[in-house]
Amino acid sequence: MILKKIKKACLTFLLVISIFPTFVLAYSDYIIPGGENIGIELNAEGIMIVGLYKVNNTFPARDAGLRVGDIIIEANDQSITTVDNLVTNINIASKNKKVTIKYRRNNEIKTTVLNLHKDENNVLKTGLYVKDSITGIGTLSFIDPGTKLFGALGHEIIEKSTGKVLDIRDGKIFKTSVSNIERSEIGSPGEKNAKFFSNNIFGKVLENTNKGIFGNYTSEIPNKKLYKVAKPTEIKLGPAKILTVLKDVDIGTYDIKITKVNNNDNQKTKNISFEITDGKLIKTTGGIVQGMSGSPIIQDEYIVGAITHVVIDNPTRGYGIFITNMLEEAEN
Repeated sequence: MILKKIKKACLTFLLVISIFPTFVLAYSDYIIPGGENIGIELNAEGIMIVGLYKVNNTFPARDAGLRVGDIIIEANDQSITTVDNLVTNINIASKNKKVTIKYRRNNEIKTTVLNLHKDENNVLKTGLYVKDSITGIGTLSFIDPGTKLFGALGHEIIEKSTGKVLDIRDGKIFKTSVSNIERSEIGSPGEKNAKFFSNNIFGKVLENTNKGIFGNYTSEIPNKKLYKVAKPTEIKLGPAKILTVLKDVDIGTYDIKITKVNNNDNQKTKNISFEITDGKLIKTTGGIVQGMSGSPIIQDEYIVGAITHVVIDNPTRGYGIFITNMLEEAEN
């Protein structure tokens, strides 16, 4: 009898265990490192207000209660996804010289009436500067051959005029060719300049987060060496390399030294501190430049992270994010 009770208890325990969900990360143990310079185009979720201007002696948008950073989502009860949509609806409303605007501010939906005012040329104006997309460059960090997910940048894309993270509807990454580099100086980070080939699309962007931009790689998977994904505990202080483009589309390999590894669970982005030790790279760029964000960090046969930030006071020093943090974010 006791044995039967023990067997029953064991069976019950096993059944309870079996119904608990098991969370298994699906990213591959070996992934393709990036290093390619990429163009990035993100389409906003709505129309972002990036500035207000005066029409004659009044500020129409400000008087309507609109602010820089607000996201316009409807005009006269019509959904708005592009600047052209907004212009069309405003033209329709021009007879009444007013348009009803629905907008989002800090996740709260608001409605207002925007009065249109004529300028000195008798043209109706809104007093709004708006934007529906952002275009720039960065560096591809990885492609997971198993899931065909990609990650780039290692940090979020922010709209400069508002200082806010861009909420995106969708986007794409595409081919670029680096034309020249403005060198970094103390107190002033340089930048890559590139030619855009926006019709040569590599992938579709689905997320813009504090760990990078992520999406589906839709082009042919490049035939490149796979590197094992390093756990944070496997990263060592000392020599490592970064992959990045300094000219045209050619990916170069450059020496760095990892000086600190931050395994604090609360730190999700600035996980790796490093300094550039490659004389050629320093001579060409002065250190880390804008557009280098996302450049993968390789140590031995591992991909360990990606560049995210430059130290303004010393552009030969910077920070990187753990590659595992990017891979986990790509799967969310």
